[in-house]
Amino acid sequence: MPPPPPPLGRARKRAAAPFDSALDDSGLVAARAALAQGRWTEVRELISATGDDWDRRGHRVVVLAEEPTTAAWVRDWRLAEPESADAAVLLALAAVQRARVGKSRPEKARDACRAAADLAPADPTPWLGLLLLERDMGREEDVVRLFDEIRHRHPEHHHAHHLMVARLAERRPDAGQDPLHEVYDFASWAAEQAGRGSPLAVLPVVAHAERYRVLAAAGSEPPDPKASGHWTGRRARLVMKTAFDWWLEWGSPDRPAHPRGRVDLNFLAHAKSCEGRPAEAAALFHRIGRHATAAPWSYPDRDPHEAFSAARRAALGTA
Repeated sequence: MPPPPPPLGRARKRAAAPFDSALDDSGLVAARAALAQGRWTEVRELISATGDDWDRRGHRVVVLAEEPTTAAWVRDWRLAEPESADAAVLLALAAVQRARVGKSRPEKARDACRAAADLAPADPTPWLGLLLLERDMGREEDVVRLFDEIRHRHPEHHHAHHLMVARLAERRPDAGQDPLHEVYDFASWAAEQAGRGSPLAVLPVVAHAERYRVLAAAGSEPPDPKASGHWTGRRARLVMKTAFDWWLEWGSPDRPAHPRGRVDLNFLAHAKSCEGRPAEAAALFHRIGRHATAAPWSYPDRDPHEAFSAARRAALGTA
């Protein structure tokens, strides 16, 4: 027999909010729901309205491409508008997603991305699709070449830089906490090249977190980052200070919200928590709010709001 229901009044543990890759983009959420019902015209309007905001365009196209029914409905769009570059790009990214999960041949996705790039030469998004694919299964030289293609079109492309950091962090896992590892050099270089107020200023923290992920998987660091010395050394303190200064200036009202900004803040918030700075961590988790963001290196079921509550209790010195 199944167990009886819990008695009335027993507190239930609130499930962690699931991560939604759309983040807080309400227009994207609405268009994704419409596309699931076959209403591709709403997707066409959303992508068209995004224009050449390449970071936002890349984010929106990648999220839409993740839906299992996207390829079928976008084929209808292409039949109606065969010259549409937007439809070609979305169909290409959907092919990439299918190839990444083993439901399609990688070469088919590569051909679709190249065809989309021919229709929209200035758009880095087809190249982002290729980078997503080769980051998983490609050669090192191909990953670097595709990253250069994206930077040629948009030097501060946010998603592409995160993908490169993740790939570089996986080099030489047996080197341990090598302060001269190439992922740190790359992240520092990218942050220095970026303009004032750019989200890429937080990239050294992302590099530190991604390298920790690799070391923990290799068994040379404990699975809980708070128990690791990875976050208490001189390099960790330096990258944290720089990134926190970026966060303080990033919230000015005249700066448009970055589409993946909450993910950046999540890296920084968890890093501050591991570093033993609960007040600063609480402020960052408060900025993220209840909207779940992708866990940066651990805590796959961590709700930022719960993390904020824990950080706030630690800051106040309460249990």
